[in-house]
Amino acid sequence: MKMVLWFIQALIFYLFTILFAMIPQSGIRSTGRLLSRMSTVLIPKRRQIAIDNIRQALPAMSKDPDWNLPDQSPEDISRNMFDHLAMSLIETARLYHGRGTKIIEQVEIRGAEHVERAKARGKGVIFLTGHCGNWELAALGLAHHFKSTMSVVARRQDSPYLNSMVEKMRQRYDNNIIYKDKAFKSMLSVFRNNGMVGILVDQAVFPEDGALINFLGRKAWASKAPVVLARKSGTAVLPAFIHREEDRHVIEIQPELSFSGDNSASGMTADVQLYSNAIENFIIRHPYDWYWVHRRWKRAGQTVDASEPAMSPRHLLSAHETRMTT
Repeated sequence: MKMVLWFIQALIFYLFTILFAMIPQSGIRSTGRLLSRMSTVLIPKRRQIAIDNIRQALPAMSKDPDWNLPDQSPEDISRNMFDHLAMSLIETARLYHGRGTKIIEQVEIRGAEHVERAKARGKGVIFLTGHCGNWELAALGLAHHFKSTMSVVARRQDSPYLNSMVEKMRQRYDNNIIYKDKAFKSMLSVFRNNGMVGILVDQAVFPEDGALINFLGRKAWASKAPVVLARKSGTAVLPAFIHREEDRHVIEIQPELSFSGDNSASGMTADVQLYSNAIENFIIRHPYDWYWVHRRWKRAGQTVDASEPAMSPRHLLSAHETRMTT
């Protein structure tokens, strides 16, 4: 029975995405806005989560010198964010059905020199990002620009039919999927071949898997996994974020993060805070392009039991892979 339901789910997904894929590129913006307005009725709870998150983050964001939307209310930012998400949905549908070559070719890359510098060391590259811009397109744009396979860490879909559809789309555009249940070993293998891996690390994790940091003016749990992975592999970690500029996309690649290497609890927290700052700075500069719908600050009142033994790097990443969804 479950397989039948999964098949029906995949069929519905296929039909909807093929309809979206038929929308010409010139109609993505107007159709996206229409879908965004429909979401007010279809998913009101999600919109309210976004508005609440923005409202609580605004005091911190508005104090930053990079904040350039002084007249925008939480409702305004939420509306523009849902416009962006709807446009990204249509763009991704075009990618699923092989109609996204032009979208990929139009992606502009800024900061490519940081990748070349990192690859010259021969230990690969970790692109650290979040649910920013059209994150599916980001991986495809990077693979196209650097003419190299891009490995992305993803959660395996419960439905084998849906999983197969997503796999085909990613592999069509030279993306390799690393599933979270075997991510640590697979990523190390990619790095040994001087390859590139993209990870999304802007969601809440369980206290035992993370460090408690400051994020947009509030406490939040953030994953230790990127820091542990960088220390274990010696691979450069480059923050990289995609955002929308009118009808095209821009990926900004930042210089390598300089982690302290301090193995103490405070040292780990400082390194996690460092990469979280990069994500925070992106959100402040491009608030419409971040996924405000996620409950990013959940469990921030919880603490880690100090009596529990420290987790090994492999187990830490395994826990992170199981619990953090993309």
